[in-house]
Amino acid sequence: MLEVRGLNASYGDSQVLFGMDFAIGAGEVATLLGRNGMGKTTTIRALMGILRPDAGRIMFDGLGIHGLPSHKVAQAGIGLVPEGRQIFPNLSVRENLVATARPREGEGESWTFDKVIDLFPGLTPRLESAGNQLSGGEQQMLAVGRALMTNPKLLVLDEATEGLAPLVRQEIWSCLSDLKTAKQSILVIDKNVAALTRIADRHHIVEKGRVVWNGTSDELRADKALQERYLGV
Repeated sequence: MLEVRGLNASYGDSQVLFGMDFAIGAGEVATLLGRNGMGKTTTIRALMGILRPDAGRIMFDGLGIHGLPSHKVAQAGIGLVPEGRQIFPNLSVRENLVATARPREGEGESWTFDKVIDLFPGLTPRLESAGNQLSGGEQQMLAVGRALMTNPKLLVLDEATEGLAPLVRQEIWSCLSDLKTAKQSILVIDKNVAALTRIADRHHIVEKGRVVWNGTSDELRADKALQERYLGV
């Protein structure tokens, strides 16, 4: 479904990505892992058209999307839950969800307002509350729901549970597990290796702007030295 090859990207004169390579299959849950500052979020920005790549290619569902503007990437079928959530603060929960609604193309059931609320029932009493009145956990649920309302072929979560309380984190992991069962393709960035190895099919460790290891959850879970070398603080 997604193939990233030889991706280079920079901020001005500072190059951050040095030949990023990874791929995600349809219905697969995959991760980008690594310490802060290694290029994970930059990869997402290049993928989403927020940052124009210097070189390389990004193929999504048979379409070359490298260099496309963000709205074209979204129209191609990639839904983003950005780092920091970035919901619309002056819109209500209901308006945040309805504003991004887009019917599913092709086979499969569409995500609707009612289905999103069923997935996150904690949002029900907050439907008329403004986005800036929500807790961090509620905002993250809303951000995931907003992305699902675009009926994405690929859901991308940048720092899925950063700054959230443990109970809210568990709700997000439970949500992702349910989405995996529904065959939703997902790319997720997070630091909780234990949770990710329970959910994800494949992992990609990023070090200094390139993928230095990829493998299954069983392989990552079993290699403590690898985790310490690339993921330990």
